[in-house]
Amino acid sequence: MDEITVSTAFIAASTNRFSHAADTSLDSLVALGTGNLVALWDVTAANDFGIFESLPGHSAVVTCVRFLSNDRLVTGDEQGMLFLWRNNGRKTTLEWTLVTRVKAHEKAVTSLYALGNTLVSGSSDSSVKVWDTVISGEFEERQTISTGKRYPLSLALAFLPGTQALLLAISGTDVKVQLYLRSEDQFIPSASLAGHEDWVRALSFRSPPTPEEPLILASGSQDATIRLWNVESVKTTTPIKGESELGQLSDELLDAFEASLGEVAEGEEGGRQISLKRHILTAKSSDGSSQQFSVTFDALLVGHEFGITSLSWRPDLGPNCVPTILSSSTDSSLILWSPSSVLGATQDSSTSIWINRQRFGDVGGQRLGGFVGSLWTRNGQEALAWGWAGGWRRWECKSTGKSDVEEHWKELATISGHRGPVKGLAWSPNGEYLISAGVDQTTRIFGELHHSDESKRAWHEIARPQVHGYDLLDAVFLDPLKFVSIADEKVARVFEAPRNFVQLAKSLDVAHFSESEINRPAGASVPPLGLSNKAVGDGSAVAPVLAPSTRRPFEGELSGATLWPEIEKIFGHGCESMTLAVSHSHKFIATACKATSPEHAVVRIYETSTFKPFGQPLSGHTLTVTRVAFSPDDRFVLSVSRDRTWHLFELKGDQGYVFAAAEKPHARIVWDCGWSAEGDVFATASRDKLVKIWKQDDKKWTTIATIKMPSPATAVDISPVNADQRRKMAVGLEDGTVQIFSNIPSDLTSWRLDATIDTDLAHVSQIHRLSWRPAAKDNKGVTELASCSEDGTLKVLIIQG
Repeated sequence: MDEITVSTAFIAASTNRFSHAADTSLDSLVALGTGNLVALWDVTAANDFGIFESLPGHSAVVTCVRFLSNDRLVTGDEQGMLFLWRNNGRKTTLEWTLVTRVKAHEKAVTSLYALGNTLVSGSSDSSVKVWDTVISGEFEERQTISTGKRYPLSLALAFLPGTQALLLAISGTDVKVQLYLRSEDQFIPSASLAGHEDWVRALSFRSPPTPEEPLILASGSQDATIRLWNVESVKTTTPIKGESELGQLSDELLDAFEASLGEVAEGEEGGRQISLKRHILTAKSSDGSSQQFSVTFDALLVGHEFGITSLSWRPDLGPNCVPTILSSSTDSSLILWSPSSVLGATQDSSTSIWINRQRFGDVGGQRLGGFVGSLWTRNGQEALAWGWAGGWRRWECKSTGKSDVEEHWKELATISGHRGPVKGLAWSPNGEYLISAGVDQTTRIFGELHHSDESKRAWHEIARPQVHGYDLLDAVFLDPLKFVSIADEKVARVFEAPRNFVQLAKSLDVAHFSESEINRPAGASVPPLGLSNKAVGDGSAVAPVLAPSTRRPFEGELSGATLWPEIEKIFGHGCESMTLAVSHSHKFIATACKATSPEHAVVRIYETSTFKPFGQPLSGHTLTVTRVAFSPDDRFVLSVSRDRTWHLFELKGDQGYVFAAAEKPHARIVWDCGWSAEGDVFATASRDKLVKIWKQDDKKWTTIATIKMPSPATAVDISPVNADQRRKMAVGLEDGTVQIFSNIPSDLTSWRLDATIDTDLAHVSQIHRLSWRPAAKDNKGVTELASCSEDGTLKVLIIQG
């Protein structure tokens, strides 16, 4: 027997809704939190492979991710745990391992920042902790700073210019930014910067590239403004007595002046103040001498319409590089800010006028929650941001090289995935692409983009045919360009591909269709307050917003410009839909709904030519039917249920399907069932940790094999017989692992365990669906298995051997 090897072909995942949930290393590896997993994405991969690995370990949602160095990564979660990961190999090898974990906080970790070996973590337990991350891999706690009744939302560390004194900035559910200076291994409160009018969500330091320049702190707030503060050395180290008194006096005068300004402007400006007060920090060096630094307000950046969610300074591109800051906001825009070369009217070089150099994203308000966070990758050549729904946007700088004014930015396609559990998936009839249905109320189609070099083939989302108002549960294809989906509602809906999809599939070399398939509506749109996608284009009154059909669609286009028109609704059930199946001839579909009584626990069969009921509803179950499966010749319909039974119905001419057999073989809910491609056996998978194989023996169906599982079995699928006369059965478990069994059709009783795919490659939560890819003729013993899970990821695994 050949050794079975398992590798990842594709991982679809979204990014968690936290502004610190992703970070990038110096060599452009992006680590992001997706549910309880940490996913790794190499932005520089030549074929744009996307996420290549997911790291299991956290038992709560990952809220913060931060690289300490190219090969060390710290992550924090909602239970207050901190994990340290290390990579022992190259950037994209699967060698990231967990070094240590520590219970850092009582409540969720809200922010992380690292500088050298110093790590600071903030939490919603109103504390900030300072850690030393020693090379051996342990976290050593150095200090705990209480933030009183405020939660820290952002942290930043920097060295004071020309010294080894560490400055820590903390902001949170407060209008002020607190500065702490490290003195003899302890951070002590040193200054409080006032000016913002709402919570301060983002902080970022820019270390001076030359000794003459100041250290700049940028703070972004929910009041939609960004403030820049300069930290610079005070030139006179021993001030004359009179001068210091004068300084205090002028500070008092300024305070009084500001207070009067606030009173006067309360009506019109809401009392927005420009504070010119200097804050003095005194840093002691190791030899006992002290140096003074001043913190002054420098610039107010106004341009966003809603709150700022993240700020990041662009890595310096060269000696004459202009300082640039990237800001993201809930108004769905990203802005690049940099100082103007035009000086103020005073010709005073200390006055800086910051201008909005570039704006990305969507114009016009809070579309779908805006951007949650942003990053620079590829050494400042690319700007990335992720949104409320967890999808990424990406822009690349095509610089002319002369100056930053002549930069040209171009959007690139990026990674995507469902936000929340993925409940259903199905392959297109020939296996070119895959449809999935998720609790995030979308169905998505993922396709393999072909490449002449097979090693460079990559999977990507190519359409989002349904963006719905109910949680979606399942979808099946009726033909390559038509599918049915069910959601948490009583109707099933039928969709047909628009011309846009046919052209896109052809141009990306995902699938090819005949010329006659071009004659269809251009696209679809959802009317205001509606749930049904209406066909648009070709004479309709509405001009469609369509994604280009020559390249992969971007996240902004997927959220509305790749919809498929809805052509039919299928009614019949009295409760919310639960499961869906299509016959192998594609002539029938079967649906079932949630049920607590025999009256609703029926399977309804519909003809796909008319979408009218075929025969009588199939009754017999007493509780919710969890899965329905047609036999390969469509002679039988098999259903399994929460009532722990399976029922079999046989096709009898015009009468439709009639009851044939039933058994109650399991002690708990039966989650899934599946037929072999040859139709000789079927399998049932249950929460009682058993998978049973059934065969018809002299009119009666009997158990011929019972396989004990280490965890409740929640999904099952059997592949066709391969060239070696063996077939594989994949069983998905509640703990997220997958077991692969093999069998020879001539000996139906022996099912050999060939491989267990653990959480590193499989999932970390209940598997909802498994499906073998319809095989190509020359598969050389290679099969592909698609899986989707409660953990929010969808994966395609390559199983060889």
